[in-house]
Amino acid sequence: MNKVPMTVNGETRLREELVQLKTVARPRVIADIAEAREHGDLKENAEYHAAREQQGFIEGRIQEIEGKLSNAQVIDVTKLTNTGKVIFGTTVTLLNLDTDATTRYRIVGEDEADIKSGMISLTSPIARALIGKEEGDIVNVRTPGGDVEFEISDVEYI
Repeated sequence: MNKVPMTVNGETRLREELVQLKTVARPRVIADIAEAREHGDLKENAEYHAAREQQGFIEGRIQEIEGKLSNAQVIDVTKLTNTGKVIFGTTVTLLNLDTDATTRYRIVGEDEADIKSGMISLTSPIARALIGKEEGDIVNVRTPGGDVEFEISDVEYI
């Protein structure tokens, strides 16, 4: 199985979710199932079926998180020397050469991506165009609205 790159923050958030699922959600749904069983006939017991469905979701998510964590390659860019090169985990400031607008993105794992927070997936077109480039480079990014030229104005290992 291939290792999946993940930031320190991404790993921490997954571990926190896993603990919450195992210590809060799982025991609660087990109690809900037990309580629903006491209501009698299981064939027409909506609470029982809803709780069983919720249990399936929780167990599936626990397995998914455990799988991701077992294949995680945690990368802490703060411990690396800033060479000015764009790599996984770096925060990149881009200058749009058409509009003079600047944007900042942090290149993260797929689970951590949140465009509203400026976190873009390693597999996104922008990240793929940026990886391996350096501060001062001009990058052409294909967007839904057409090709856009950016200058990499800053690369931070934060």
